[in-house]
Amino acid sequence: MPTYAFQGRNRLNEMVTGERDASNQNELRALLRRDQIILTQANEKGRVVNIPKIGRRKKVGAKELAVFTRQFSVMIDAGLPLVQCIDILAEQQQNLFFKETLRQVRQNVEEGATLFAALEKHPKVFDSLYTHMVEAGETGGVLDLILQRLATLIEKVVKLKRSIISASIYPAAVIFVAIAAIAVIMVVVIPQFEQIFIGLLGPGELLPLPTRIVMGISGFLAGWGGLSLLIGLIAGGIALKYTYATEKGRWQIDSLLLKTPIFGPILRKIAVARFSRILSTLLSSGVPILQSLDITAKTAGNVVIEDAILKVRTGVERGENFVDPLKETKVFPHMVGQMIGVGEQTGALDAMLGKIADFYEEEVDTAIADLLSMIEPVLIGFLGVTIGGIVVSMYLPLFTLIGKLAGGPQ
Repeated sequence: MPTYAFQGRNRLNEMVTGERDASNQNELRALLRRDQIILTQANEKGRVVNIPKIGRRKKVGAKELAVFTRQFSVMIDAGLPLVQCIDILAEQQQNLFFKETLRQVRQNVEEGATLFAALEKHPKVFDSLYTHMVEAGETGGVLDLILQRLATLIEKVVKLKRSIISASIYPAAVIFVAIAAIAVIMVVVIPQFEQIFIGLLGPGELLPLPTRIVMGISGFLAGWGGLSLLIGLIAGGIALKYTYATEKGRWQIDSLLLKTPIFGPILRKIAVARFSRILSTLLSSGVPILQSLDITAKTAGNVVIEDAILKVRTGVERGENFVDPLKETKVFPHMVGQMIGVGEQTGALDAMLGKIADFYEEEVDTAIADLLSMIEPVLIGFLGVTIGGIVVSMYLPLFTLIGKLAGGPQ
C-alpha cells in the first residue's frame, strides 16, 4: 500500500501536514475526512500525485449540466446528505474540469458555505440563472423541486438549440456542396474548354457573350482574384466579429437580424420562447421579480431583447404593472403582452409565462420546418440554374461550330 505525504486543513481552518497509508487518493481523502481534515494536496512517496488541477477541456456542456442537475435532484429527494450527493456526482463525471469543479464545490460546502455560495465561485459552469435558482431552493427548503425545474429548463433550452442547429445543417451542407462544385468547374474545368475554343476560333471571331462572361469569371477566380476574394471574406468575418464585440456594433447587428424578412420573425419567436421559459421558471421557484428580470435579461442572447427586458424591470421597479412597460418596448408580440396582462391580473404570471413558452416553442418548431421546406427547392433550383447555365454557356460555341460544319459542304 503506498504512503502519501499530505496537506490539508482542519475544522479550525489550520494547515495540517503528515503522512498516511492509503490504496489510492480517494481512500486517503475518506480517511482524513474521518479526522475532520479537508485534503488539499497529496504526494505519493516516489511520485507526485497532486489533486488534479482545473485544465484540459475547460467547458461543461449544457447536456452534461442537465444530467448532473437531474441526478442531483433525485439524490436530494431521496434524502442523501448534500456533501455526499456532490461527492458521488463528482466521481462519476468523465469531464475532468467538471469533476474538479464539483470537488471544489464539495470542499466549500464541507467548510460551511451554502451551496449557492459554493456554486457562485464557478461562473463558467454555473451561471447566474443556475445559482440564483439554487439560492431560492435553499432558502425555501425545496432544493430538490428547484433542481428538477432547473434540469427541465436546461433540457428545453438544449432542445431548442438542437432544433435550430439540425435545421441549419441541411441548407449549410447544400450551400457548401454547391460552392465546392461551382469552384471546381470554374477553376479546373472551364480553363480546359477555353484552350480548346481559342484553337477553334477563326480570325475576327468572338465567342458567344455567355461563354465570354463565364470565362472571365473563371479567369478571375483562378488567378489572384480568387485569393483576394477569399482574403476579403476572412477579413470581413474578422471585422464582423470585432464589430459585434462593441456595444454599438452588437446593437446594430442584433437589431438588423430581428428586422430581416425571413429569419427575423423566427429569431423573435426564439427570443420570446426563451424569455418566457426562463422568467416562468424563476418566478415559480420563488426568485423575486426584479432579480428574475435581471437574470432573464442577461440570458436573452440578443441585446435588443435584453434592453427591452431591462426597460420592463425599470418600470416594475417604479411601481408600474408588468404589462405596460412590456408593450411600450414594441419588441414583444401583442399577444404576449395580452397574455401576460391576464396572468398578472389573475396572480398566475408564472403559469401564463409557461404557456407562452410552450406556444412559442411549438411556433419555432413549425417556423423552422416551414423554412426548411421553402429553402430546399430554392437551393436546388439555384444550384441547377447556376451549374446548368455554366454548362450551356460552354456548349454554345460547340453548337456554333457544328452549325458551320453542317453548312460547310453546301
